[in-house]
Amino acid sequence: MRLLVAGGDRVDAGKTTFAVGLAARLDDPLAVKPRAGNDLWFDHDDAVRALSAGRLYGKDAARLAAATDADGPEAINAVHRLWRPTPGRTGMLGETDRTFLADRVATGDGDRVVVNDRVDLPGAVRDLADDPVRVDDVAAFNDAMADWHLDALSRLGERVRTADRPVIVESYADVADPLRAPTYDAVAVVEPGRCRVYDGRRWEIAREAAGDRADGRLEQRVAGVTDGLEPLSTHDLRPLSSEARTNPAAVADANHDAYDGLLAAV
Repeated sequence: MRLLVAGGDRVDAGKTTFAVGLAARLDDPLAVKPRAGNDLWFDHDDAVRALSAGRLYGKDAARLAAATDADGPEAINAVHRLWRPTPGRTGMLGETDRTFLADRVATGDGDRVVVNDRVDLPGAVRDLADDPVRVDDVAAFNDAMADWHLDALSRLGERVRTADRPVIVESYADVADPLRAPTYDAVAVVEPGRCRVYDGRRWEIAREAAGDRADGRLEQRVAGVTDGLEPLSTHDLRPLSSEARTNPAAVADANHDAYDGLLAAV
């Protein structure tokens, strides 16, 4: 059984909390967050915590890893990107008001670090790797993506396809599918106040019909898929206290109706 948790809002949709509760609902699932990112300004404490240990990961992957006894966030997160705000400017990859500093990419033998060679990198970022891959434009980034990112995502996708236990794939931002590889049995689109449940095969067909971009700039958004697709069911989600959000069992109890609907769609 493969389940996708996607977000209806670009920021703070509640995907990770939903995925953590779903992990508590299922029996020994594999939970992965193929792509993730955080911001050196808005997520400063989280970023510094990882960088000070010579690592690059985010709190969402860390929460998923802890909820499923995974061997650290890097084990379930193929690509992690670190951003920095650049107000009023467009980043190298076409980002508005921010630009990427570095990507950590999981390889079959340790991690590879890809850095933006057009910006002044903080010392902790420079220290992540002795021999980083340096990119200075979109063409160079896409070459690096072909060499490293796609391979890392392909290998994680193979883990998802061949797993002999339930799998939860958490997307990032409002991207419709972070892997573009497996067929999901059911999809949950989470946003503040509600969860919409979709048939996995119909989701894939609608995603393909909406088009896709595999380069470093644009990816298919959730709205581009849901605009032409009716949900199987819709469920209310209530806000949770910070204490409840740290307790997977409490999240599972609070969202039991949405989880029932998602599992019924499998």
